[in-house]
Amino acid sequence: MALTLNVLLLLLLLVLGANTGSGGQPAPTDIPEHLHYELPSVTYETPDSHVPGPIAGLFHMVHGFVHVVQPQEFPEDIIRKIIQKNFEPSADFNKVAYYEIGVIVCAVLGLLFIVLMPVVGFFFCLCRCCNKCGGEMHQRQKESGPFRRKCFSGSLLVISVIISVGILFGFLASFHMRDWIQRTQSLADSNLKDFQKLLGGAPKQINYILAQFNTTKDKAFSDLDNINNLLGSKIHNRLATKVTPVLDDIKVTVAAIKVTKEALEGMNSSVQSLRQGSQDLHNSLTSVKNDIQGALGGDECRAGPAVQTCNDIRASLDQLEGTPGLDQLPSVDTELQNIGNISTSNLDGLVNLGYAFLDSVPEEVKNQTEGVVQDIKNVLNGISVDIRSVAEYPITATLSNFTGYINDTETYIRRNLPKLEEYNAYWWLASLIICFLLALIVVFCFLGLLCGICGFDKHATPTSRGCVSNTGGIFLMVAAGLSFLFCWLLMIIVVLTFVIGVNMEKLVCEPYTNGKLFQVLDTPYLLNKEWEYYLSGIVLKNPNVKLTFEQVYSDCKNDKGIYTTLKLENYFNVSEELNIQKHTGNIINELENLNLNLDNVVLLDAERRKNLQAFATSGIQDIDYNTYLAQTDKTPVKVNLLLFARDLEAKVNHLPPGNMKDTLQAQVENIRRTHHQQVLPMEQSLSNLKKNVRILQSTSSGLKEKMDKILISLDAAQSFVSNNISSIIVEETKKYGKIILGHFERYLQWVKDAITEKMLSCKPVATALDSAVDVVLCGYVVHPLNLFWFGIGQATVLLLPTIIFAVKLAKYYRRMNSEDVYDDVEILPMKNMENGNNGYHKDHLYGVHNPVMTSASRY
Repeated sequence: MALTLNVLLLLLLLVLGANTGSGGQPAPTDIPEHLHYELPSVTYETPDSHVPGPIAGLFHMVHGFVHVVQPQEFPEDIIRKIIQKNFEPSADFNKVAYYEIGVIVCAVLGLLFIVLMPVVGFFFCLCRCCNKCGGEMHQRQKESGPFRRKCFSGSLLVISVIISVGILFGFLASFHMRDWIQRTQSLADSNLKDFQKLLGGAPKQINYILAQFNTTKDKAFSDLDNINNLLGSKIHNRLATKVTPVLDDIKVTVAAIKVTKEALEGMNSSVQSLRQGSQDLHNSLTSVKNDIQGALGGDECRAGPAVQTCNDIRASLDQLEGTPGLDQLPSVDTELQNIGNISTSNLDGLVNLGYAFLDSVPEEVKNQTEGVVQDIKNVLNGISVDIRSVAEYPITATLSNFTGYINDTETYIRRNLPKLEEYNAYWWLASLIICFLLALIVVFCFLGLLCGICGFDKHATPTSRGCVSNTGGIFLMVAAGLSFLFCWLLMIIVVLTFVIGVNMEKLVCEPYTNGKLFQVLDTPYLLNKEWEYYLSGIVLKNPNVKLTFEQVYSDCKNDKGIYTTLKLENYFNVSEELNIQKHTGNIINELENLNLNLDNVVLLDAERRKNLQAFATSGIQDIDYNTYLAQTDKTPVKVNLLLFARDLEAKVNHLPPGNMKDTLQAQVENIRRTHHQQVLPMEQSLSNLKKNVRILQSTSSGLKEKMDKILISLDAAQSFVSNNISSIIVEETKKYGKIILGHFERYLQWVKDAITEKMLSCKPVATALDSAVDVVLCGYVVHPLNLFWFGIGQATVLLLPTIIFAVKLAKYYRRMNSEDVYDDVEILPMKNMENGNNGYHKDHLYGVHNPVMTSASRY
């Protein structure tokens, strides 16, 4: 047991004995535009667990039997005393005996079997030679004879089948042990390859970490070169939220001033045109009326039918009058002069300067930060040296030591593995011999049963049985003899393998699986009286750090890196070495020294304010637009001149020819000419006047309030720019610095996580330990060994009833030398035969009937 624990401890220390190690764990981020890191993973060949296949059910069955025989808990105190060499047989014998009571009882029973079976066999042979113990070749016939024969046959058959099952268990156990141990070389090679992958993957992981630094640095350089967008645009956007709406309002105001000026000019032109047109139209219409009245005053209108027509024409002349008031429309010269005095060019300049200032911020930021950006790049270039030293230390030295351990282990395995295979061949041969001996006994039993059952003739007397039946009885006696001859030898092997297998299962395999073996090894001051924690004393040179075998095995099993597993922060603190402040302090200082000059920005001065105020007090809001709109809804003449001319022409056509008719025809044309030359232009002027009035009415609505609001917004924007531009630059610079530093913070955090969590994953260590203990020792050896003694032991124990039933049954199959005979009339009942009433014995040599049983020859 002590040897086993020492081997286990040596194996664990062998694979964990390197002084330090590092690892890495990818810490990808889902934040857009951020870099993603993924440490190259290593795929190992060795499976995590051993799957025995269908035979696993037999192993569980044997394990249940072992638990019944040995139900005691793992004796941690005894094991600790043995390791510390404090075990005293006299004082601790009772504890050991109590723990091993089940094994001891079974072993004692086995020893009794070993001792008694040869003795019993010896005396049984002597007894048989003396024609005792069934050695007499005479079979007494009894009424229950057929029933007893069938019972003996059935019992022997069942026992033989059970023995065959036990032999099969033993053979399968030996076969699997032989087959699995032959795989030990490939399993060892697989574990060694995993270690080589582990060692070979470490430089690749280091190179990947360093390569990701270059990627991170390139991303940072790209952001530095793009400072005009990342920083300048941010400042631009912060200012634009306050300034752009005001500039847009001013731009709209400038456009409104221009539209207002154009509308006033159009309105004034329309008013002047209407005044002049109204006077001209009045004069034209008066002249037409006078000429028509003059023509109607002639003699042609006093006679005949022309009188009525002339009267109708004379009555319609009142319609030829212009609309009153058009010549009285007020002028807007004052308002036009006020608007004309406003310098829209100055306001346009205000807007253009504001927009130009905002648009120039990104480029101005880039121009003013060229020197600082270059200094930051120089600082970032220097970080790569620190990263390389952290990533490589102390991996380089560790790998060389670890490689030495691996090479020594590989040499040891290749040197000693052939011996294991040689011992396995011996065991395979021995197990075949054992199974053969048991199989030989079972074969004789089956042959005896086969021949006996097939050759048995119920009408034949014991002395006249056939050859086949007699051969069956001989086979059964041979089986009994072989059982006496070999059962005690087989039991010796069963007892030895039982004691070894049960203790290995309970003291190594089971505590290894449930972790109690590690708990024993983790007992303070157990392996070294001066060290509280042995593993930390070996690895970290500090036995006070709580580093346990159980924790190391669990972490390795969970694929953690050696740094975390072995608590190497007590040896080399990666967190301190990868502190972002340590590596980026200069970057922060450089960013803090980033001094952007965007001052002296004036959005509003006195002259521009005066122009805006002048527009608000230009008087356009005081114009009586309703007066103008009322006139624009009227026509220049009370009647439609074209309709009047057509009606007049129709009337003139009824007049007789003459000078009056010709004169009136000329006036019709004159009226039409007046409509086209004077009325239509006046209607266009009225339309233009209405449109301009609507524009001015809309523009002037709430003009003062709008301008006051714009002026307030201008003051607020100017105050915001003047008072906050410095703080905006500082805030956005800090945010920009966080973007630059954020790349390295995430990178350094990933490097720290990679080194501490995943890089140099010690999973092959746990796998190798599982392969050595759980797979090879327990799975390949102990479990098949337990199944072997279980099957062979079961078969060997059942040889005892086999002997009994075989000897009893042989009497019914073998040909006897003498037999019981009775009167020819009838055979008396068995009870009378047993009482000796009317029984006769037939002597085959003489054939004499005798009422009294006589002796016959016996063998």
